[in-house]
Amino acid sequence: MSSPSHHWRILAGLLLGAALGVACHHLGEGREGFRAVVTWASDWIAYPIGQIFLRLLFLVVVPLVLAALAGSVARLGNLASLGRMGLRMGLFFLGTMAFSVAMGLLAMRLFTPGSGFSPELREQLMQSFAADAATLGNASAVQAATTPLAKVNLVLDMFLPRNILGAITGMQMLPLIAFALLLGAGVGVQSEARRQRACEFLDTLADAMIAIVGWAMRLAPAAVLCLIFVATSRFGLALLGKLSAYVGVVLGLYLVQLLVLYPALVAVFVRRGPVAFMRTCVPIVATAFSTSSSNATLPTSMRVCERDLGIRPAVCSFVLPMGATVNMNGTALFEGCAVLFVAQVFGIDLDLGQQALVLALCVLSAVGVAGVPGGSLPLLMIVMAQVGVPPAGIALILGVDRLLDMGRTVINVMGDVVTAAYVERTEAARAPA
Repeated sequence: MSSPSHHWRILAGLLLGAALGVACHHLGEGREGFRAVVTWASDWIAYPIGQIFLRLLFLVVVPLVLAALAGSVARLGNLASLGRMGLRMGLFFLGTMAFSVAMGLLAMRLFTPGSGFSPELREQLMQSFAADAATLGNASAVQAATTPLAKVNLVLDMFLPRNILGAITGMQMLPLIAFALLLGAGVGVQSEARRQRACEFLDTLADAMIAIVGWAMRLAPAAVLCLIFVATSRFGLALLGKLSAYVGVVLGLYLVQLLVLYPALVAVFVRRGPVAFMRTCVPIVATAFSTSSSNATLPTSMRVCERDLGIRPAVCSFVLPMGATVNMNGTALFEGCAVLFVAQVFGIDLDLGQQALVLALCVLSAVGVAGVPGGSLPLLMIVMAQVGVPPAGIALILGVDRLLDMGRTVINVMGDVVTAAYVERTEAARAPA
């Protein structure tokens, strides 16, 4: 079991890194020599340490998901249990995502942070991030298939690409999950002796990956400090001042989900003490916040869920990889807020029908988001275009997206953990005594 003191060291590293980064950024204003030292420390000390931690986590994602998911399916024997777990998981995912978007839309209508934006400030932000918006626009154009045949091929490529190795090297998780499910089902129909040998190999591979995660987590307090320092020393709080109302609403909604909604779900559906449950998840929260990646956080989530929360490997290895790919509560909430914010800045009033369309599109597009930093932005532009909001308006929020990306990754990942705990309770209740 992970040491509680280690959890708090990770959290302390996160807070200290943020404070040091902001302080160095503002102390360096007008002091070129000091600024050069901070930049050197960020580039040559903090960045490499943070990247070693990140790459250790990314390194184990593919073998861990493949081994854990295939082993779980093979061990089930019959696929009825898999279908039952999948149904409960899917309904929980969709329900929480829809609730998240609805909460975001309601908050944006109540607080209207985009109203009263001066045309000068709007143009300043648009010009500052025009190049980034154009790049995202190219990416979204590729994803926005127009012909029926192109749409069919897009869906097929999401699950069954022609080149599985190419999809895996591109960190596309849906093809990897589809392959792992098929592999597990194929192993499951072998003779008992062969299936046992295959499951033992897959279990050994999964346990080895979990061990590597344990080694990486020893570096976590220092690595999290460095990752946060790199971001905050570069940007400081200047961008937040320009978009403080928008950032405040979105971060406030993240906190409501993390500190109110999820504990309530844990108490009602999981039937466990929410305070102890959330405290145990501190390493997951810190890793998600510092990496801004559901995929990079997946090994930590699996390790904590199995060893500290007592969720069985069969449930963890099915729910958590699927959740890292399709369950994006924070992303869905963020997309709804972003669409309404940009609409308010441009003076576009979306009626209830258009807001309902935004809700549906945000849930659907969140399912297709890549679990990497900034993965939601190209799809967000597609959602904006569907309801008549200028996609180029995404430039207004790019300056603060790194901070919001950290927060929404926490919400995404914790939604997966709560769902896994819920599925564990319901499956355990069906298990024979």
